[in-house]
Amino acid sequence: MRATLLLLSMALAATAPAAAQTYDELIARGDSLDETLDPAGALEAYRQAFATNQTYAAMWKFSVAQVDVAKQLVGNEHEDLRDSLYEVARLYAEAAVRADSNDAEGHFAYANALGQLSRTRGGRERVRFAREIYDATARALALNPDHPGALHVMGAWHAEIRRLSGVTRFFARTLLGAGFMSRASRDSAVVHLERSVANEPDYLFHRLELAQVYLDLDRDDDARRELEMVLSLPPTSDVMDETHQAEARRLLADLRPNER
Repeated sequence: MRATLLLLSMALAATAPAAAQTYDELIARGDSLDETLDPAGALEAYRQAFATNQTYAAMWKFSVAQVDVAKQLVGNEHEDLRDSLYEVARLYAEAAVRADSNDAEGHFAYANALGQLSRTRGGRERVRFAREIYDATARALALNPDHPGALHVMGAWHAEIRRLSGVTRFFARTLLGAGFMSRASRDSAVVHLERSVANEPDYLFHRLELAQVYLDLDRDDDARRELEMVLSLPPTSDVMDETHQAEARRLLADLRPNER
């Protein structure tokens, strides 16, 4: 089924009308639109670039832009469409890794798509994705230890595993093995997310996710500092920044009554 989806998606791209712009111009246009938080426009530019030349760069960039489009579809009424878009993003990332397995971006794109898909699922389904997300992210970090996106995904992975309920953790140990599950720790979540913040300090979601882990650890002062930073930075790092700031505002309001 997944292979069929990918073949259909690639066929649609390949049969698209020829664009007046060259491959390099389309990639540059997609990058520019991505920087200005227009993932739909970037996605279309990358799609046209892919139709012109089915390169590694066009594949992983398409995947990342597709995720940025899909994650804006919030609510249960959009679940089927959102998950379908994540699945296509995953397939393009897989194709990118096959094209070049020695670059971090393809592995990150795969972990990014699968990680976003996992966040829409229940605990047991998240567990089924856990090893693939971990392996792809670990490979990305082996190739680029300072990749801020991969550092974020790895930190989130550790945090999410530690947040699983006792019943789900038992299921996870049965499915993945106790040795694999023992890799997850909140300390590792903090280390990876702090490094993602250090490498990309203006990216709001790094700081929001780090604040949430600090709250898991009852490090309220550290969490408050990061939440205040989320609110003080301009919402120009990600298409979901206004949502991230709204969540930071909510978490900060819950913290403030406990100040001394």
